Amino acid sequence: MRATLRWAHSDLRTHRGEALFLVLATAGIVASLLLATALFGYATNPWQRVFTQARGAHVWLHTDSAADTGELAGLAGVQSVAGPYPTADATVAVRGTRASVELRGTAEEPDVGRPLLTAGHWLDPADPDGVVLESRLARALLAQPGDTLALPGTARTLTVLGIADSPERRYRPGEQPGLVWAPPAAVADPGGQVIGLRLTDPGDTDYAVQRAVTVLGAGAIGQVSTWQQARAEAQGDNRLLGQVLGLFGLGALLAAGLAVHGAIGTRIRGHLRDISVLKAIGFTPGQVVRVFLLQHLAYALLGAVAAAVLTQALGSLVPGRLGDAVGVWQGLPGHTVALFAVPAAAVLFIGATTGLAAWRAGRVPPVPVPRPAAAQGGRLSGAARRALGLRVLRVRVRVRGRGVRVRGRGVRGPGEPSVSAVSTASGVPGKPGVPTVPDATASPGVREVEVRVPPALVLGWHKAFTRRPRSLATVARLTLPLLLIVVAMSAWTTIDRFQSRPEQLGLPTALTVRADAGLGDRGTRTLLEGDPQVAAAYPGVEVAALVPGQTATIALRGLGTRADPYPYALAEGRRAHGPDEAVAGQGLLDLLEVRVGDWVRMTVGDQPQILHIVGRSIEPENGGRVISTSLDTLRENDPRLSPTLYQLRLHPGADPGEVAGRLAEAGHGRLDVHSVTNPADGLSPLRGVVLGLIAVLALIGLIELLTAIGGTVRESERDLLALKAIGLSPRQITGITVTATACTALAAVLLATALGLPLAHWLIDAQGASSGIGAGIAQTPSPVFLTLLGGTAVLGAAALAAVPSARAARRRLADTLSAVA
Repeated sequence: MRATLRWAHSDLRTHRGEALFLVLATAGIVASLLLATALFGYATNPWQRVFTQARGAHVWLHTDSAADTGELAGLAGVQSVAGPYPTADATVAVRGTRASVELRGTAEEPDVGRPLLTAGHWLDPADPDGVVLESRLARALLAQPGDTLALPGTARTLTVLGIADSPERRYRPGEQPGLVWAPPAAVADPGGQVIGLRLTDPGDTDYAVQRAVTVLGAGAIGQVSTWQQARAEAQGDNRLLGQVLGLFGLGALLAAGLAVHGAIGTRIRGHLRDISVLKAIGFTPGQVVRVFLLQHLAYALLGAVAAAVLTQALGSLVPGRLGDAVGVWQGLPGHTVALFAVPAAAVLFIGATTGLAAWRAGRVPPVPVPRPAAAQGGRLSGAARRALGLRVLRVRVRVRGRGVRVRGRGVRGPGEPSVSAVSTASGVPGKPGVPTVPDATASPGVREVEVRVPPALVLGWHKAFTRRPRSLATVARLTLPLLLIVVAMSAWTTIDRFQSRPEQLGLPTALTVRADAGLGDRGTRTLLEGDPQVAAAYPGVEVAALVPGQTATIALRGLGTRADPYPYALAEGRRAHGPDEAVAGQGLLDLLEVRVGDWVRMTVGDQPQILHIVGRSIEPENGGRVISTSLDTLRENDPRLSPTLYQLRLHPGADPGEVAGRLAEAGHGRLDVHSVTNPADGLSPLRGVVLGLIAVLALIGLIELLTAIGGTVRESERDLLALKAIGLSPRQITGITVTATACTALAAVLLATALGLPLAHWLIDAQGASSGIGAGIAQTPSPVFLTLLGGTAVLGAAALAAVPSARAARRRLADTLSAVA
């Protein structure tokens, strides 16, 4: 054991840089996996905790006031019900901030769907104007218990008594109204009612919705919301961040394991004589394997422990969503198990890859086997030999004197171009033994110099790819981190596209405006289009529609007119121009199991609506469960339909916040203006994640590159005498190793680009399709960036190889003979 530790210590002193890189790479990988675990827990567990504690309803049905909901409690599979509660749509304002809300008349604290108070207290029967706000709505309004809410257009006010968490669908400006619990007396003129169903088996949600609609009648149903929709909205972008971190963390772990495997294999090939000596003095094969295995397990364990300690101690201090996720994750029940399991799994994986390579060291015979005299890579191929004699160009040079010496055909001295023929004015040959070839067409005092392919390029290319199994393995190990970098940069470019060109990704407008009923369509459009930075105002309406089978509701939108159509971003098909034509999001196509070209039937109240889907639009809202047509098409079915919202497209460079402020001021409290939510706003932490992952992957690639350089330099020692014997200078010998390394890096860059771009497209589009947005959102990095990335990798590899190869090319003859022996 003492000898083992001494040998490991000596090897560590020799390879300090490589050991440091391995520790840092392992720390980065484990940290990314722990953050991914934290984000997954943060995305899922808080909503699940609220749903469980509140005994949340699995289905919420919004119906008209006349619907008889008494029979729903007796449906098969319904465990208990909440309500029915009278509801009314309203708009509240506090300190200049407005929000659309649903007032829900609740006499007592519910048993199913119970709000979990986080501040203040529950409703007080003695205070008929006291209300409790859902927590997300309260944050949007910056409201606290004791604040007074105004109802624009009326003289009424409401007092905030408390703030509560709810497992129902959350408030989203312009999309989903906020939830306000109020005494029944505060809902004097209800526009409908809502009832919640808690099911025995949550998997029967669709069947329960279908039975409830059958009992109540399709005309009585206004909207259906389920627990799956609420959970998806609550998880939001946190789950996507966790998926990105987990995917790249596992990819980086695989790349690190392969890099360690390659490093040990290269080190074994370079220390065959040392290993033989160890066995000759009494080391068993098992002891030799343990030397390498324990050494690299120590590196991996040190990096994993450092990552776990730093994540536990400093993770919650990271600003933004990552810090919040780590803080919540640390309070979850499975936190301690994950904190130990993730680093342990990473160390075991690295140990497994290390053991496979170290097993080869145990098979080294105690008596060194003489190396074959011929190079393992074989002789030069015919193409390589022809390349050595290939003439690139012939240059005529004016000279003085009678002749020029030539060293020989195809071989040149240090720093000299190859010269194959010379001539003088008199045609007098040069000195004896130096070949000259007269040129009848040459002018007096002019010689022709032939520039041939440098032998360093040919021999370097031959060295890089002549040992095919080993060369391909090196290229593959170097390709993996580069491929993941290409995928990461594609994700970065896609996020940047959402922010820089949102009109191409389903967000052509920047503001959503809802006007009071008394303002009128003409007056509202005049007010909106009067702003100098508003390019267009598209009137529209959005209603909930029951899908065929009556298992869910979708969003039916009518935006724009046939004369002024809404500029949808299409990924498939064409725009809706004719009667009954519409475009749909990917989420709706998946829900109804239809495709572009099909006809769909839906129900809005008692009115059926049949539309022909002629295109698939990119829909970031409502999980893609949106079907959109023109306002004129909806008016053909209901001529009394009037716009309830307006989508504003602004001029380039306009600030949505400033425009919203001016419109709100010009409307004198009669306009509710909100910015359109951009999915990229919630993905801003992903930029920092991508940068960190790129740093980790670059570190792994650097480890593999240093391993490849070390192996190439050691293998070149055997050829050093032969290269010097044929007249190559140390600079040319150095160029061979540099060229071989650069060729390996270039092959890895080309392979990573060829495989990484399609892989990135597939992953991003698959994520878009699963989220309901739809495929077609992926954006690859620009060719300039890809060229810069590839050039940096190749030039960096050549620069790293220059120093060790130059040092090896200038070794003493005795050292070279010793290495060959």
